Amino acid sequence: MSGSMNTVREWTGPALFSYGFRPFFLGGAVFAAVAMLLWIGMLEGHVVVPTAFDPVSWHAHELLFGFLGAIIAGFLLTAVPNWTGRLPIAGYALALLFGLWGLGRVAIAYSASWPPLAAAVIDLSMPLLLLAAIGREVAIGRNWRNLPVLALVALMTVGNAVFHWEAASGEYAAQGYGMRLGLGTAIILIALIGGRIVPSFTRNWLIKQGGNRLPAPPMARYDVLSLAVLVAALSMWVVWPDARIAGMALFIAGVLQAFRLVRWQGFQTAGEPLVWILHVGFGFLPLGALALGAALIWPDSVGTRIGPAAAQHLWMAGAVGIMVLAVMTRATQGHTGQPLTATTGTTVLYMCVVAAAVSRALVDWLPVAPDYLYMISAAGWIAAFGGFAVLYGPALCRPHHEKGSGA
Repeated sequence: MSGSMNTVREWTGPALFSYGFRPFFLGGAVFAAVAMLLWIGMLEGHVVVPTAFDPVSWHAHELLFGFLGAIIAGFLLTAVPNWTGRLPIAGYALALLFGLWGLGRVAIAYSASWPPLAAAVIDLSMPLLLLAAIGREVAIGRNWRNLPVLALVALMTVGNAVFHWEAASGEYAAQGYGMRLGLGTAIILIALIGGRIVPSFTRNWLIKQGGNRLPAPPMARYDVLSLAVLVAALSMWVVWPDARIAGMALFIAGVLQAFRLVRWQGFQTAGEPLVWILHVGFGFLPLGALALGAALIWPDSVGTRIGPAAAQHLWMAGAVGIMVLAVMTRATQGHTGQPLTATTGTTVLYMCVVAAAVSRALVDWLPVAPDYLYMISAAGWIAAFGGFAVLYGPALCRPHHEKGSGA
């Protein structure tokens, strides 16, 4: 880690490009808020995005592969130096990766003016280059333990490519193989990485509080079993999205993941929002699996009210949105020298993103959903990620060694 810090100090350019989490967390948060604003404008008929994708597919693609893709990049570029003991990617190389991600967002937004292959190549350039760079670091550092994470990111990139192919073929890509593959992979990433950090961070906090009942150790035998079932269930759903057997597997996986979460003692963490938000975010993972599983098992009753879109929103707005914000705030505080405790502003951000997830889920569950639920969901999402940019942006743009860089 000391070598990484030396490299950061040697970079004399903007502090924003001194570490991977800085540009990608800030850029991803800003884009999440802007993309939601554009989506609301599109729904209201006030905004036209000149994309070749249909509006719903643009919305789904940019939140899954655009927004989440940025956060995954920031996470990996920050975590891999810790995993391998090697120097972080910083400076011009980092600026190149971030610039390619930004070009991808522009290419998709204006893809009606581009050949489909050109838009796809531009959009896929950042994740492919990221995979090459991270793969090299993992191989040189012989950090084989984290190869599954790299493999999942590669699989998500394949999902992005398939999404482009389906959209170019005139299919409804928002419910296609590429979307399911990308979303399913994202859920496995949350189950895998969340399964490491949620019990670990909870244990550390409870020990400081003098707690007696501690979480089950991360990645115990039960965790491996529940992950295997989840992978199998999601694989079935990707290939056979309407099959009852896939629904049964998803329902079982949801039960196993819910019990996994209970083992982590989240009910004891009410005193620290920085910890309990991880449990809330992870909780949407089994909720989505149970909802989708029930819809596929009982298509004539549950399925008529809860379709694939409902589970996707539980997973995207809930599991992805909340877990991403939780990791972004904690990682930013830790890497910019701030105390690992939630400020009032950070707690408000958490409340906003939870409100966004819950209100969006209610839209799918209620027989006649009032329009204001959509507005609450969109406003909560914009406030959460736009608020992150405002509260944490100054710390992300200042050198890490400066005191008082916290928001």
